Parts: sequence; structure tokens; C-alpha cells
Amino acid sequence: MKSLMSQGSALQWREGLWSRNPALVMLLGLCPLLAVSNSIINGSALAIATLLTLCVSNTIVAALRHHMVATVRIPMAVLVIASTVTVIEQLMAAYAPGLHRSLGIFLPLIVTNCLILGRAEIYARTHSVPEALLDALIMGLGFGLVLILLGAIREMLGTTLLIALLPPGAFILLGFMLALKNAIDAFIKHPSRQSNETIK
Repeated sequence: MKSLMSQGSALQWREGLWSRNPALVMLLGLCPLLAVSNSIINGSALAIATLLTLCVSNTIVAALRHHMVATVRIPMAVLVIASTVTVIEQLMAAYAPGLHRSLGIFLPLIVTNCLILGRAEIYARTHSVPEALLDALIMGLGFGLVLILLGAIREMLGTTLLIALLPPGAFILLGFMLALKNAIDAFIKHPSRQSNETIK
């Protein structure tokens, strides 16, 4: 694992976890993100399932990239993703039935998550297996961290604010998270300007 992580540049990690975070910046996979992240357990479960799907699909697509005919490339990638999600769903149904019921339709809907197909099409099909696996790990962690953080915040606020547990509340909180990220980015870019404005 250490050797795999060391292959990624600092820029690649920064992009996946912060500057081009798939959930917070590119706003991919919003349907499960808003619907399922009403608790830290649900958010963590969906984050792990998405990460596993990304890793498996990216690895297989990268391994077969020289054998995939252009006309069937996307259907083959979808088949790989759907097969991976089916295996994950069946394992969860067998060993964590309560969690499986809690995630409901949003677990099989991972197949339609544009993040997974996007990384397979944009990155995995043009890179080696280790590079594709590392990309999946970084993007999956970036997406998962937002899911878990949003789930934790909604679960804490849900004890007093019912709207926090509903999809509109998740949308509002995600907006606040995005605004905070943009404020941090602006401060990092122009720290002197921010301090001058504070003094005024």
C-alpha cells in the first residue's frame, strides 16, 4: 500500500481530495450523496462500496485497455461496474442485511454513478493498472470523505433540526461545505488581502 501511495504525486492527491474533489467540486454522484448520507454509518457504507467499485472497475478496465474495441468499450466498462456492484450488494445483503435495507435502491444505483464510469473512461483506459488503481483510490477517498463528513454533520444536527435528515437539508449543508471550501481557497490564494479586509 505504501509503494502504491508513493507513486501518486502531491498534485494528484491534492486534486482528488481537495481542488477537484468529485463530490464537493465536480458534484458527481449527488443522488446517493444527498439521499443516503443521513448518518455516519450509511455514509461510510456507501463510501466503502463506491471506493471498492472504483478500484475494481478501474483495475479491470486498465488491464483490458489494449483488448477493448472502441465500439464496445463503454458497454464493457458498464458491464464490469454492474458486475462489481452486484457482488458488493449480495455480500452486504448476506452479511449486513440491516445496512443493505438502509441503503436501499441507492446501493445498486452505484452502477449509474458518473464518477465511476467517468474515471474508467477518462483515466483507466489510458493508464497502467497501478496508475488506474491509485486514481481510483484517490477519487474514491475524496468522494467518501465528503459522504462521511456530511453524514456525521447531518446525524448531529438531526437531533434538533429535522430538515438536516432530509435530502433538502443535505443539499443546503453541501452548499455550506462548498462555500467554506471556496473561502479557504480564496484565503490561501490571497492571505494578505483577507487580513487587510479584516483590519478595515
